[in-house]
Amino acid sequence: MEGSRAIQQIISSNPDEILEILSTKPLPALYGKYAQRLVTESQLHSICSAKTPQETVAVVRLPVDCYSDHLPDKLGAKILLLEDIQDPGNAGTLIRSAAAFGFSGAILTEKCADHLSPKCVQSTAGTVLSLWVRRTSHYLELAEALKLGGYVLVATDIGGVEDNSVLQHRDKLLLAMGNEASGLSGTLMKAADHILRIPIAQGKAESLNVAACGAICMYLSTL
Repeated sequence: MEGSRAIQQIISSNPDEILEILSTKPLPALYGKYAQRLVTESQLHSICSAKTPQETVAVVRLPVDCYSDHLPDKLGAKILLLEDIQDPGNAGTLIRSAAAFGFSGAILTEKCADHLSPKCVQSTAGTVLSLWVRRTSHYLELAEALKLGGYVLVATDIGGVEDNSVLQHRDKLLLAMGNEASGLSGTLMKAADHILRIPIAQGKAESLNVAACGAICMYLSTL
């Protein structure tokens, strides 16, 4: 996990997951409880995938069961479902928005960008550990299990209905976002309880980026 703000986010939400902190300069007292290692800029460049890495990097324990087919015991009230989101920047931004708007977990298809890939982790800005994640080919079965457990499945599609109320005042919400080019699959659309469209100025923009659409929907779910 790279960058002081991202590391501070991990310290705030999952302090016990940090194994070691690497830095090119002495660290402030905030990091005093963790094992620390001073490295050269050259060494940091060899460790990080970023072209211009920041001065501080945290070595973090991988989340348990994130590639499992089984849902966690504590699901939470709001869950995000990402079907084949291929751009790691979009996937990471959606996970970051989910954390910001109080979502407890996210289900990703196996064709989604890996939420633990470097660019995706960078896009989450340290929030990737703030919610549970399941990346699996059995996402439809998990969605069905959630529906049987009382979750309302809201799918997003340009052919849907402009009705923000389908997201609001839900005790249990499963929000589905689809692939950047093809949207959600027909199977998931058929399973949806509601299909939502976000109104945009016709003639000025054909559609919204999926990360922007997701952020708007997740915000609306808090109203």
